[in-house]
Amino acid sequence: MAGPPYKREDTASKIAAEHASSIAGKVVLTTGVSPGGLGATFVETIAAHNPKLLILAGRNPSKVQATADAIKTANPNVATRILILDLGSQAQIREAAKEVLTYAEPIDVLVNSAGVMACNWQTTEEGIEYQFGMNHIGHFLFTNLIMPKVLAAKNPRVVSVSSEGHGLGRPSFDDWNFQNGSTYNRWEAYGRSKAANVLFAKALAQKLGGKGLRAYSLHPGVAFGTTLSAGIAEAEFQELAELVSQQGSKVDVDFKTKTLDECSSSHVVAAFDPRLEDYNGSYLDDGHVADDALESTATHPEDVEKLWKLSEKLVDQEFNY
Repeated sequence: MAGPPYKREDTASKIAAEHASSIAGKVVLTTGVSPGGLGATFVETIAAHNPKLLILAGRNPSKVQATADAIKTANPNVATRILILDLGSQAQIREAAKEVLTYAEPIDVLVNSAGVMACNWQTTEEGIEYQFGMNHIGHFLFTNLIMPKVLAAKNPRVVSVSSEGHGLGRPSFDDWNFQNGSTYNRWEAYGRSKAANVLFAKALAQKLGGKGLRAYSLHPGVAFGTTLSAGIAEAEFQELAELVSQQGSKVDVDFKTKTLDECSSSHVVAAFDPRLEDYNGSYLDDGHVADDALESTATHPEDVEKLWKLSEKLVDQEFNY
């Protein structure tokens, strides 16, 4: 498949420099920007190329402020704005979205980078399994609520940070809560949420492509020591290997790691590379279109609309485009 020609070793900083003209003047809202994570690496990287405004969204004010301070130190002329966003609370998501809708600026690029991985059984405030609720449902609600600001931009994009781990679980449309936790598997739950990220990008492309929206999902790669992987024990990674073996998934359990700069390369491509225009709804890996790498968990065409309808049910609101 054609598209951007990047490879595994290409870095976000290199790619951002190549697309400096596409970054300049843009308003970019990114979720999950705690220091040491991919979201923070992404915004700090693109800050070097004169974006108009970087909106930094996260639930921990001090961590978001730390990223804003790092941007200010390296690029004093780049404007930042902090948005408190807790994806585990639909009430708070609605408050954050109301704030965004008051902004004077359209949102050129929305990067949904926040996420949790392989956590113990718990639920969001609304009683939704935590990984599905945080990684997908929270972003589904936030994205749709601020869509008027996104569609007001000239060539808007929405980027959903998924994972190769999407192959660990196909979303369940009748038992998204693992029988209230009694059958919970942390890695299958992670897989379901990441497959949902892929399907959500496809849905946005199908529903809003005619209005100029481009939507993409991506696998960033594996980088140990990030905010996402912190706290996961060796035994839990062994559980992952066992699940991959049982399912026959293509998920890499040898953990061929990348640097943070390499891992955030696909973020930059998905957000700014003009060569993606004809690949709306596609999945990226190592900075290039990789739809052929998707596993069956995220390739059932009927799941795109089924997930949309389930998501509307779980947020108690319809979004008809």
